[in-house]
Amino acid sequence: MYETLLIERDDRGVATVTLNRPDKRNAMSGEMIAELTDCAAKLAADADVRAVVLRGAGALFCAGGDLNWMRAQIDADGETRGREAGKLASMLGAWNALPKPVIGRVEGAAFGGGVGLACVCDVAICGPDTKFGLTETKLGLIPATIGPYVIARMGEGNARRVFMSSRVFGAEEAKALGVVASVSTDLDADVEAEIKPYLSCAPGAVAEAKALALHLGGAPGQTEVAHSIQALVTRWESAESAEGIAAFFDKRKASWVS
Repeated sequence: MYETLLIERDDRGVATVTLNRPDKRNAMSGEMIAELTDCAAKLAADADVRAVVLRGAGALFCAGGDLNWMRAQIDADGETRGREAGKLASMLGAWNALPKPVIGRVEGAAFGGGVGLACVCDVAICGPDTKFGLTETKLGLIPATIGPYVIARMGEGNARRVFMSSRVFGAEEAKALGVVASVSTDLDADVEAEIKPYLSCAPGAVAEAKALALHLGGAPGQTEVAHSIQALVTRWESAESAEGIAAFFDKRKASWVS
C-alpha cells in the first residue's frame, strides 16, 4: 500500500505504523510525509482501530528530514517551498490530533523531525541507549514546523536547553524534558502496558477525551502553525542553509564551525 511505511493491525485493533526507510535511517522524504498524512487520515476514519504504535524499522526511529528533500527546497522557488513546508506541517498536525491513542516506540535515535514525531505521540517510550537531538542549526536550518509540538511537549524553558544548540542528549534527559514518558529495558512489554488499558475503554470517549485535552492544553493553532511554516520557508532561502547542506554533502565543516 505504501512505499515508505509498513502498516500492521492485530485482531485487537492495535495498528503498528513502521517508518520503513532503514537504509536512509528512516529520514522523512517528501514521499514519506505524504504517506504519513494519508495514513493518519485512514487510521482516524477506521472505527476498528483502537490504538496506534509508531516505530521505525531497523536500528533507529527517525533521523529527521531527508537531506536530499531539504536540499531540493533550497533550490526551489518560493511557492514550492511554501507548499512543501505546509505538507510537513499538515502531517504533524494530523498525527497530533489523531483521534486514537498513539504510542511512540523510540529506539536507537530520534533527530530533528524524529523528535517532532515523538512529541506528537500521546506517550513515547525509548530504550536506555537512545539518542536525541534537535540538530537543525548545525545545518543552518531551524526546528520550525516541529517547533509548536516540541514546545508544547517540553515547555519553553526546557526546550531552550536543546532547541538551538543541536546538542545530542540521552534517554534520561529526554525523559526529564518530557519528550518520552519512560525509559525502558523491555520496550515490547512496556509498549504493551500502554496499549492494554485502552482496550477496556469506549473508543469514542477516548477520542473525545484526547480532543478535550488538546483543547484545554492549548494545542498549536493555525497562527502558530502558519508562523512555523513561514519561518521554515525563510530559513530555506538563507545563505546559511545552502552552506550547511552543501557542507554536509561535501563532507566538510561548515564555514561557521570554529
